[in-house]
Amino acid sequence: MRLLITGMAGFIGSHLTERLLARGHEVTGLDNFDPFYARSVKEANLRALGRERLVEGDILDVGEGRPGGGALDRILGAARYDVVVHLAALAGVGPSLAAPARYMRVNVEGSVLVAEAMLRHGVSRLVFASSSSVYGANTKVPFDEDDRVDDPVSPYAASKRAGELALKAAVTTTGISATALRFFTVYGPRQRPDMAIHKFIRAIDRGEPVILRGDGATSRDYTYVDDIINGTVAAIERDTPGFRAYNLGGCHATRLDDLVARIGAAVGKTPKIEVVSEMRGDVQHTLASVARAHAELGYDPQVGLDEGLRRFVAWYRSSPQS
Repeated sequence: MRLLITGMAGFIGSHLTERLLARGHEVTGLDNFDPFYARSVKEANLRALGRERLVEGDILDVGEGRPGGGALDRILGAARYDVVVHLAALAGVGPSLAAPARYMRVNVEGSVLVAEAMLRHGVSRLVFASSSSVYGANTKVPFDEDDRVDDPVSPYAASKRAGELALKAAVTTTGISATALRFFTVYGPRQRPDMAIHKFIRAIDRGEPVILRGDGATSRDYTYVDDIINGTVAAIERDTPGFRAYNLGGCHATRLDDLVARIGAAVGKTPKIEVVSEMRGDVQHTLASVARAHAELGYDPQVGLDEGLRRFVAWYRSSPQS
């Protein structure tokens, strides 16, 4: 199979590219190296992949008036692609509070532009990285794909749900197929440096205080990156017509205070805690039901939290980027 992966140089994109190449697929990547975090982190992610397979460009660049169009058209027009895996997005609940319009433009308009470029070049299958954030203020756990997702609590959550709806409309009106994968708090080697587990490991290892928002009673379904990649590859390699959403989670909820204690055990140091107020836009609890993904994709998460943290800490200590 020949695939285009938007956001290839990022955390999940680089892991997914490695796996797909190992399985014999042909992969081209697109990434704009958004300054949300240091470019050097993404460049390090690319070292094992072959830098030449990545095109630096932006999904929002439509190339009006230029021969060959924008970045998407230049890539999709150069060869026959079977699937586009759309991972490129602005991420994070907190930053979205400060730039809601930009999140909507990149995450919603960008997804529509990806779908339009696919149509221009005859690519009929899209796999889209959505998020557990779409469940918003839902208090029913575990979250099921048929639950209501019309109560977002952050611009980021709203942008991911709007992206799903835009792609569902494209499926209805154009005949392409789109699979939305709702990722639940992915962690592991190469995780973005701004994400909680990476920040906590770094702080504990350096003897700095862990900034804990609230009383520690919030909980998340933390999912190791290898399990996410297993589910994503299964979705890519299975031709699912129409629009279909799948939860990809670890199937266990862990309280924030328990997470910090377990990270401390993995690092081998006692965490110092500094409590601050909770952040607007954060949900209280997440937990995935993966019955649909198990039945239709064979998804079965294998890496428990303690083992995943052990692997993450080992990577952190061996990585100059940390």
